[in-house]
Amino acid sequence: MTVTATTTGTRRKGGAASAATPFWARRGVRIAGGLVLPLLLLALWQFVTTTGIIPTYRLPTPVSVVEAAVQLAADGTLWVHVAISIQRVLLGFAIGAVVGLAIAAIVGLSRAGEVLLGPTIVALRAVPSLAWVPLLILWMQIGEDSKVTLIAIGAFFPVFTTVAAGLHRVDPHLVEAGRSFGLRGWPLLRTIQLPAVVPSMVAGLRLGLAQAWLFLVAAELVGASMGLGFLLTESQSTGRVDRIILAIVLLALLGTLTNALLSLFERAVLKRWLRDGGESEGAEPGIPEAAQRGHRSEGLLGLVLPLREQGHEEDTGRGVAEEARAEVCRLLPGSGGSGGR
Repeated sequence: MTVTATTTGTRRKGGAASAATPFWARRGVRIAGGLVLPLLLLALWQFVTTTGIIPTYRLPTPVSVVEAAVQLAADGTLWVHVAISIQRVLLGFAIGAVVGLAIAAIVGLSRAGEVLLGPTIVALRAVPSLAWVPLLILWMQIGEDSKVTLIAIGAFFPVFTTVAAGLHRVDPHLVEAGRSFGLRGWPLLRTIQLPAVVPSMVAGLRLGLAQAWLFLVAAELVGASMGLGFLLTESQSTGRVDRIILAIVLLALLGTLTNALLSLFERAVLKRWLRDGGESEGAEPGIPEAAQRGHRSEGLLGLVLPLREQGHEEDTGRGVAEEARAEVCRLLPGSGGSGGR
């Protein structure tokens, strides 16, 4: 068994798969297909309003909504509402995501942390968003602090839940292989466990971002003077249904845009942790570079998985780790084929 042969075979399979891209997986088809339903809904909306099936005072025409957007944009009010809401979401999401990742690491990597923190966080997760509003207003008054805190609470729970669950599912063979090279604590988390939970982390960030927009509306519905949530409340009090629909459409567009930006972040992270074959920054001294590659084909995953596929599933984590370590050392230049460091 050689890692080179395994890696080459995998790359050949990947090249053949990419050459025969399914129709629905093509980029142009996905973009065009995603526009079909919105365009159909827009046509249906235009039809039911112009034919009088639904009165315009209940559902304005699409043209009326566009005119309301132009009117608000002309005096600059629209851009202020959008900018304030984006600022609150990004700040609250950043705080909630950082805290969620930190506590998820404690709960996911420590039995004591799971026992002490897990039940309390699960209980708090069941509290509805609006239930926090009166308490935050009493504690922080009606201002930016209470709104950003509420958004951070909304972003915290999805990130925490997905990352903690991902850390619990990390392959113990990878952890043992890392420990056999002397990795402990933060180096083990950075090189082995964190790359293993990248998909879970990105999924949690996406859910957290969606929750941040949801909690934004809840925060701005109470005691706000600017923002899209305030625009919803003000339009309701004045009977401007066109502006209500405009605010809803803007929230949907902004949520889609931020999700697309997060997708770019996902690709960059996956490329960095999973496919980059160059020199890594901050390599641990005295540890073979191949052992610090997490999920790369030259790293621990590329060694452990082939061993398991060749009938080593029944081995203990320590046995697989020793074989992986011996294989890495054998392939290193100047090692002389020895299995030890």
